[in-house]
Amino acid sequence: DTWNPRKQQDYLTASDQSLRTVQNPQLSSAREEPDMASSSNNSPSFKIILGSSSPARRAILSDMGYEFATMSADIDERAIRREKPEELVKALAEAKADAIKLNLVDGCADRDIRDPPTLLITSDQVVVSKGVIRERPRSMEEAREFIKAYSGDRALAVNYVLLTNLSTGATKGGWDIPEVAAAFPN
Repeated sequence: DTWNPRKQQDYLTASDQSLRTVQNPQLSSAREEPDMASSSNNSPSFKIILGSSSPARRAILSDMGYEFATMSADIDERAIRREKPEELVKALAEAKADAIKLNLVDGCADRDIRDPPTLLITSDQVVVSKGVIRERPRSMEEAREFIKAYSGDRALAVNYVLLTNLSTGATKGGWDIPEVAAAFPN
């Protein structure tokens, strides 16, 4: 049984009634907009921890004008398995948040994450092509194989972002699932 992107909206709505999803038929994408902390001038009254070692994710937050600390979760991502890509990326983002929260409890005083409030951002992404879920390649050779498999086809980049308010424990998350045309030569 391969994953069917056309069923994604039903899955998202049924799996978490608290999420407000908006379907974009051009991108086959469902988005969640967190409202846990807002800032009109990108000068938040809260601290941000980006739970990722990804240079691209760091660049995105930096380009938006945010100051933040980074922490990486020490988890075995390959040990966490789910059949559906939406479930997999959500489980991975949650596992990353849990691991980082444990490190924070061991490494800092409670007041460090409460004043000002601290927001933790964790996420994960997989690509689905021809019904196959592909995670981060383990080598350059595997990356080449992935790109070759995408050639001349469409792929879905299944993303999940989890925002955790470390001061209150509240969490908010959502998916973004754009369809991408792979224009790589064979």
